Amino acid sequence: MPQKVTCTKPYCFFCSMNEQPPSLRRAKVAQCFKELPLSRLRDDQEHVLVLSGLFNIAIKQPDDPEFPSLGIFECMTKLIHKGITDKEWLLRDQNIYIPYYAAHIIGSYTMNKAHFAEKAVKSGVVLPLMELLRGKISWVEERVAVRALGHLASHDKTFEAVALYEVEIIELAKNIACNCFEVVYEKFVGLKEKKRVKYHCDLLTRGLGGFELENRKAEEWASQLQCWSLYLLNCFACRERSSFDLICSQDFLKIVCGMWGGLANHTSPAGIGLIRALCHTKKGRESVAKLKNVIESVCNVSRSSDDWQYAAIDSLLLLLKDPDTRYEVIDIAALFLVDLVELKSLNGRERVGEAITQTLLQDYHKVKYGNLKLKSKKAERALDEIWDLKVEKRKKEKLMSDEEMKENELSVFMLKQQGNQEFWAGYIEEGVKKYSKALYLCPLKMRKERIVLYSNRAQCYLMLKKPEAAISDTTRALALSKTVSSHSKSLWRRSQAYDMMGLAKESLMDALTFISSRMKCMHTNRVKIPYYAAVMINKQMNATWPFIHAKSKTCNRLKGKVAVDEKSIPGKPTIIEEKLVEKTCRRRKLEKARRKKKEVNFTGGAGLTVAHTGTQIPATCIKQQAAVEFIQMIQKQYLIIP
Repeated sequence: MPQKVTCTKPYCFFCSMNEQPPSLRRAKVAQCFKELPLSRLRDDQEHVLVLSGLFNIAIKQPDDPEFPSLGIFECMTKLIHKGITDKEWLLRDQNIYIPYYAAHIIGSYTMNKAHFAEKAVKSGVVLPLMELLRGKISWVEERVAVRALGHLASHDKTFEAVALYEVEIIELAKNIACNCFEVVYEKFVGLKEKKRVKYHCDLLTRGLGGFELENRKAEEWASQLQCWSLYLLNCFACRERSSFDLICSQDFLKIVCGMWGGLANHTSPAGIGLIRALCHTKKGRESVAKLKNVIESVCNVSRSSDDWQYAAIDSLLLLLKDPDTRYEVIDIAALFLVDLVELKSLNGRERVGEAITQTLLQDYHKVKYGNLKLKSKKAERALDEIWDLKVEKRKKEKLMSDEEMKENELSVFMLKQQGNQEFWAGYIEEGVKKYSKALYLCPLKMRKERIVLYSNRAQCYLMLKKPEAAISDTTRALALSKTVSSHSKSLWRRSQAYDMMGLAKESLMDALTFISSRMKCMHTNRVKIPYYAAVMINKQMNATWPFIHAKSKTCNRLKGKVAVDEKSIPGKPTIIEEKLVEKTCRRRKLEKARRKKKEVNFTGGAGLTVAHTGTQIPATCIKQQAAVEFIQMIQKQYLIIP
């Protein structure tokens, strides 16, 4: 039998963890935490192994009280301080990994439990975390430092300990949020594989390596760095402290409204979360209401498939309910919210449309019959439209007899058919008139028919190059749906309209939701994704790539100029509409193309397969020019709902 190997180290963490009596194990682990940062422990390799093990335990069991009660926070504090002050020790062996692991462990244990956070503060973790936040090592350590400080600031009992550095933290967090992608690109993504810092690569990929994986993780981490910085700012914004004006800086708000978590961090509210927090305060509402581009950005999110759509709607309602900011934003907000007044529920919140209606119409009688005039005639017409839809039409339908109601239903059916015929004959404007008249007559209870009419009219507006009107109609169709994302054709049309307007993020979110809705409807293992949708997603993912502006700045700085590829310009429409032709033979060709339509099979892998040819296409290599050859085959299926 092989002999049992005994450990000769007096304070071995792994041997201590294997001790059977719990009391003895706890005593030895506590002693290990005391000895680990001491210089007399010469086996530096053990530092990294222990920290790596604690890192994994903290992620899996962040609420376990054992290690916090045994002095882990004091140990991590000393290790971070040692890494900052003793450069020779930091660069020896693998000690460069230690500050990152230590700060991450602190953040994990203080994430949920307030009393853990209190112990951490008493152990002096704030000062070494501040040193990391100041960039004493690298952006990788900044990421875990801002995460840990955000968790500490989120607890009422430990907020004041973080607030001792309030002004500096706010300035640092703002700077990180605005410049993190440029820094990560310059320090990592933009470098050749051989020039990248090795320990950054190892931390990003957990030792798995690979250039593609490193780039994906760097994008995710840069996005997290921005989101956690905004979260830290959010903790201060909610409390309206003396430094509140620093967060409400106009230059910063103009930038923050465009920050989003990206696809990798879709659960983070990012910029819209901070805007919403500001809108809950008087001074914050006044600051936000002054900035037209911020209001427009929030309005765009309110009519998108973004996970934080409700946060945008709530922000607008808070601004509209405040008498001091209402008339600064209503001229813009009314034009967007008018499309959402029939929205029943959103993210578990009921009667969202009713809340929007009540807020917009709270002083409508002054606009209609009094001396109150809005700056925008369009906004006044939007309020008139809401009043007619939600009040006048309801009254009118209650007074209608059954025979009159049936006549209206029959007229709606006939007008819809006539609108379809006008559209296919190439008379798009006449089709719009027919659909509009049908919508005017259509009873409110006929929700499905109204969805079809709005969606069909939206397609007409797309053909007429009126993307704003198309977005309005598709949003109304989606608001009438049982769930906001249930009407896939409206999603696709709105994605096209946003693409025409150059709103890449909104177009991307709608395109992804469109594919998601199709996948839910198909009960097979192999889901067929339309090729044109894959083209759109590829284009918008390129346009919304977080490092696109950082790359431009870097190229501009290094070369003095940036070569612009026309195909990658955000806002250039992906789908090229063709004029409809009256001839019957043309319709037959379209029908034939529809039957032979090419689609993309999705099986969960990284690539896409064109079903018609069986050709494998990597997801990152789909070319925009392929959209042209597919326009004929999508016109028949996706222009008009039968």
